[in-house]
Amino acid sequence: MSSGWDHPEIRAAVERALAEDVGSGDVTTEACVPAEQKGAGYFLTREPLVLAGLPLLSLIYGSDNVTLEAADGDELPAETVFARVNGLARDLLTLERTALNFLQRTSGVATMARKFAKAVEGTDCRVLDTRKTTPGLRRLEKLAVVAGGCYNHRVGLFDAILIKNNHIAAAGGVRKALERCASSGLPVEIEVRSFAELDEALAAGAHHLLLDNFSVEEARQAVAKAKGKAKTEISGGITLDTVRAYAETGADFISAGALTHSAPAVDISFRL
Repeated sequence: MSSGWDHPEIRAAVERALAEDVGSGDVTTEACVPAEQKGAGYFLTREPLVLAGLPLLSLIYGSDNVTLEAADGDELPAETVFARVNGLARDLLTLERTALNFLQRTSGVATMARKFAKAVEGTDCRVLDTRKTTPGLRRLEKLAVVAGGCYNHRVGLFDAILIKNNHIAAAGGVRKALERCASSGLPVEIEVRSFAELDEALAAGAHHLLLDNFSVEEARQAVAKAKGKAKTEISGGITLDTVRAYAETGADFISAGALTHSAPAVDISFRL
């Protein structure tokens, strides 16, 4: 993931979020708080979590107004202060919800990723994310995955080729699909859903196989068959309860949409 949290897409997401929430002005704060009043506040965990997205605070509040007391990837207990902000009291109140919405989401993804990373500890398997992300927030969520200890798959449709079952059908078969992608200059991965497709892909020179919806025992057999010929990745309904068993098949990777699509927001508070 290039450019990190300062990527233009992330800056644009922050700007959209602020415009959505503030609109023409924070009427409650403007009515209650004098314009010249200064203030300070802090962000506090309300449950155990893994932090991600702290650089967003500088984008939201301005770097001169933020003091960090932790770092992305830190695993914190409940009731831990991890960042402080200062400035005009009106600004602190107006920006509070946008900051919390981002941090609760990104830290939720990082917390889920850490659970998956711990579940496969001691194996040589890496857990990857997918494109099953919140529209408009993909870079945020993929950076949060890394903060949690897992890894990024492709960013989008543009940076790697992943031939899935519908591509195979449209191309006229596994071999034809692979042949048509051979000159792309991009990494090529192909999804296989059976041992027949696995054999066909290997015979056609596939170097990266996505084993889709294989049972644990089927995956073990498929990984053994592909060993020394192609890297193997397992996907399809992977959960925290099953990821360890799949990792122990010897696969190189496991891709899990749950890292992003099933990560609940964590509980974080802001106090003035």
